[in-house]
Amino acid sequence: MVYLFKIIIGFIGNRILAATGTARRLNGFPTRSANRKRLAWHRVQRGHSSLFSVGILIAMTCLLNACNIGKHLPAKERLYAGTDINIKADSTISKDNQKAIQEQLAGLARPKPNKQLFGFPYKVGLYYLFGEPKKPKGFRSWFRRKFGEEPVLASAKAITSNIPIWKATLQNDGYFGSEVTGELKESGYKARGVYEVDVKPRYSIDSVAFLVDSTPVRKALWASARRTVIKKGSPYSFDNIKLERERISQALKQRGFYYFLPDYVAVIADNDSSIHRTKLYFAIKPEIPAAAGVPYSIRNVFIYPNYNLSTARQDTNKLQAYQSEEQFHIVDSTRRFDPRLFRDIMAVQPGRRYNSRAQDLTLSRFINVGAFKFVRNRFDPAQQGDSAVLDVHYYLTPYPTKSVRLEIDGTSRSNNFNGTQAILSWRNRNYFKRAELLTLNANAGIEFQVGGGAQSITNYRFGADALLSFPRLVSPVRFRYDQRQALPKTNVTLGYQLIRRGGLYDLNSFQTTFGYVWRQNQQIEHVFQPFNITYVRPSNISTAFIDSAANNPFVFRQYYAIQNSKQLILSTLYTFNYNSSPRSASPTTFRLSANIEPAGNLANVLFDKRDDNGDQIIFGVPFAQFVRVDVDARLYRKLSKNVTWANRIFAGLGATYGNSKGMQLPLTKQYFVGGPNSIRAFRSRAIGPGLFTRDTLRELQLFQDGGGDIKLEANTEIRAKFTKFLEGAIFVDAGNVWTFSNNDILGAEAQAKFSPEFYRQIAIGTGIGLRLDLSYFLIRFDLATPLRKPYKTDGSEWVINQINFRDSEWRKQNIVFNIAVGYPF
Repeated sequence: MVYLFKIIIGFIGNRILAATGTARRLNGFPTRSANRKRLAWHRVQRGHSSLFSVGILIAMTCLLNACNIGKHLPAKERLYAGTDINIKADSTISKDNQKAIQEQLAGLARPKPNKQLFGFPYKVGLYYLFGEPKKPKGFRSWFRRKFGEEPVLASAKAITSNIPIWKATLQNDGYFGSEVTGELKESGYKARGVYEVDVKPRYSIDSVAFLVDSTPVRKALWASARRTVIKKGSPYSFDNIKLERERISQALKQRGFYYFLPDYVAVIADNDSSIHRTKLYFAIKPEIPAAAGVPYSIRNVFIYPNYNLSTARQDTNKLQAYQSEEQFHIVDSTRRFDPRLFRDIMAVQPGRRYNSRAQDLTLSRFINVGAFKFVRNRFDPAQQGDSAVLDVHYYLTPYPTKSVRLEIDGTSRSNNFNGTQAILSWRNRNYFKRAELLTLNANAGIEFQVGGGAQSITNYRFGADALLSFPRLVSPVRFRYDQRQALPKTNVTLGYQLIRRGGLYDLNSFQTTFGYVWRQNQQIEHVFQPFNITYVRPSNISTAFIDSAANNPFVFRQYYAIQNSKQLILSTLYTFNYNSSPRSASPTTFRLSANIEPAGNLANVLFDKRDDNGDQIIFGVPFAQFVRVDVDARLYRKLSKNVTWANRIFAGLGATYGNSKGMQLPLTKQYFVGGPNSIRAFRSRAIGPGLFTRDTLRELQLFQDGGGDIKLEANTEIRAKFTKFLEGAIFVDAGNVWTFSNNDILGAEAQAKFSPEFYRQIAIGTGIGLRLDLSYFLIRFDLATPLRKPYKTDGSEWVINQINFRDSEWRKQNIVFNIAVGYPF
């Protein structure tokens, strides 16, 4: 590299001579000109060129000086350039295991070398670029801190320090008897650590036994043995042994042994070197403290639900406690909470054995119930006769009961719609004194189109809703749910929304729901809403809208959908949510959400009154009859520490029958694709149904709501985290929507037709993304373009060959920029 820079500097020196005119004089060129103005201009240009070239020469000289790192290092020291590990393994060890061992040991190697670029420690070069700083706050010091990196020096001591650590690591993984040697090998001003690792055969588990006697703690150890995580035949692993000790400790804590710790479990290994197998024995150490070997019971439970610094003396006075029906001692001078709330929350009960799981569940419920800002507890051990007992104290600091919040946000969409919305919320966190949450919301918003020309419109949105959530089941019928999980919830909602669509029409929507949410276990959640009532009524349909519908098929489709949207929807919704275990060490996470929603069946049985069109009606309004089923599956896999592969597949089907036979799903229940959380290369609702041809971005934006009864969508993206706050992504999206049956308005091209050439109906887009992770929320910027449009474009659905980023017209038609909050899936 030094020679390379010398050549470059020589070349720049010649350029400087040429720029100053020296080279010309040496070659016989005149230095005078008849045109003085031109001569003066050339002198100015030569002066600028000279200064620029001299600047480059100085910079290159400094860089050359920095490249010669060896002369800056302390005497007899070498720069540490990295670690080389040579594995010599037994024939029983597979290549994959050898590679895993090499990567594991490399991760433990110390020291870590300086960052390099093409083998050159560039940050060390920058560290020495301007020499030693003379002032702690001067330019040189700032430059070193900002761009440089202190050199990591090679040390024989580091080599000898790595050897015992690596040997212990191999032994912990069952490679008993393995040897490690190492040395420093110097080359110029650098040195590398070179290690030879002799890996012996790996031991496996021959058997697992538990040593017990008649003492309570050892009897409890025997009871926990059947759930051991160590299985016969599995490879020996010290990490699994530690996990087993922690499991034993938790199992004993769930049986009343409050003071028991994992360190009280002894492990004895009996190795057989002839067959490379290990017998493991687990036992309770004989020298454990006496308190750790005694099971504790709960004697008294004290609850302080109004605890804060200002009232601590009064609201922690046990003499003022009153007892609930469940024998809880409640100290609350304000009687702010109904004692029945604690009956629902408390898994820790007086008279029962201490159980760590019940304790964790109680704390979790206190936090998740939403009424308490801070929760802490304390255990007081005591002796009651021959029994060891605990008094439990729960200190609860509640949120303010009532609060008001105002939210104002702005939106910007890829179809040139911009707007703002204000939401005013009032909350009561303890409406019926059992931590019920009542939320009243009022919202108003405006959305206007930029650059739409004569078709520009302004949308207005007004709404109000109320949500009442009970932290328990409110039902005459008892639901069976896992009492060891979070409290179930009963939710009741009532809402109204008015959308004014740019003077074309108004859409009124009334909705009320009643339902339950409960967890079966940590992975499975159920949502059941037996009553969902939605009433949709269009109004104020303008004459201009009607006239446009008569002359334009796009507008007529929208007009037809709005005109027939007056409906009453009486449905039942069940949702099943699954999330793979959050405690699993697997790099793969799987999530599944499935919905089934039948509508109108009970009304069809109970009401037989019909209107002039022959439709069954309730209070003069026809009701919808359909069934809607969909599944959303998501798979996330960690490819490395900072790279995640995220995938989603969505499939949905809605079929109308009875009172809605031959019609599409109601507008509010249809499926849509396109937009920032769907196929990002197309604007919202711009795709489908089927092969229905539409402009993707600019024309006829007002009347392009492409909804369908069937939806298929697949998304995949690679997410790479660059820094703590910055993340990038590359993605591909595909999908479409279709009608279930032939529609006279849309035609046969909108209907789903499953055939070997079904893929021709799929829209595909790709793009790149940039995400700002601000901890509390994530701001997402996605730039996408279509690869395939589900309608023919210049004779082909594929439009890859048309990509031309230099063409402004192509960019307007095909580049979609999405701004959103949170991940798309």
